[in-house]
Amino acid sequence: MPQPDIDARRTRRGRLMMLFVLLICAAPVIASYFTYFVIRPQGRTNYSTLITPTRSIPADLGLRTLSGQPVASASLEGQWLLMVVGPAACDPACDRRLFMQRQLREMLGKDSGRMDKVWLITDGGEPTPALRAAAEAAPAVRIFHADAAAVSRWLAPAAGHQLQDHLYLVDPMGEWMMRMPADPDPLRVKADLERLMRASASWDQPGR
Repeated sequence: MPQPDIDARRTRRGRLMMLFVLLICAAPVIASYFTYFVIRPQGRTNYSTLITPTRSIPADLGLRTLSGQPVASASLEGQWLLMVVGPAACDPACDRRLFMQRQLREMLGKDSGRMDKVWLITDGGEPTPALRAAAEAAPAVRIFHADAAAVSRWLAPAAGHQLQDHLYLVDPMGEWMMRMPADPDPLRVKADLERLMRASASWDQPGR
């Protein structure tokens, strides 16, 4: 009689066990999103756009510091990220987004330590010294050069808009999960962020 393929059975069991562990790890995140977006008081709606399914941060973003040092995409995980994307030559609309990015983080109060500010420069240019100094003033914006094509495969604007028109929110697991409207109402965005901070408080803590 043929003997059972013990190695194949062990492989299948190992894969099932790995999937089970991944589900256990992801369960708090899934539960907090479900609580925020599904189980909520009647009539309450999110102002920003929820991205479903979420999109994992790509390994090929080509991140580099302004001094040219390569940075692994995975190093961005561990914090909520409020992201600005666009060319280094920052126009007035870009200035407003960077200012709003700073203000929104500070408006989170005690939860501000759970969020990092990130600016992805997609054209290979350099910000002016004055803009760089302002961005790097504490609490600093983390500025990276990034491959424009890779960023476009990960993030996407609303219909009729360009990638740089929005602020983007990435969760601590590296999943892009929310896009703010172009020219947003900061108080309504703040309300979205505060609800997310409350919903994720059980599994997300300040600091990486």
